[in-house]
Amino acid sequence: MEERRKHPRTEINEPGYVSSGGSVISCVVCNISVEGAAIEVPNPAFVPSRFRLVLAKDSSVRECRIAWIQKNRIGVSFAAVPQELRLPTTDDELIVSAAI
Repeated sequence: MEERRKHPRTEINEPGYVSSGGSVISCVVCNISVEGAAIEVPNPAFVPSRFRLVLAKDSSVRECRIAWIQKNRIGVSFAAVPQELRLPTTDDELIVSAAI
């Protein structure tokens, strides 16, 4: 299968949590990139279309939306790329990022 992602995923297989509306579901974050991740959950039926993914290792939080579901594995895209990981897209942003 041809890889269509802009950013390669890194295999991490670390614990995480799906958080939405006060509910929390344990998951395993199988792989991750700047723009998305693949997670495994016990039952995808309980995962809403939009949720927060919390990585247990460092408590980082990412806003997610479901891109695909295959059995117990869910592919998610991140709603926003964190500022520190975002590449400059204009000359002004390039000047600001170079000054930091």
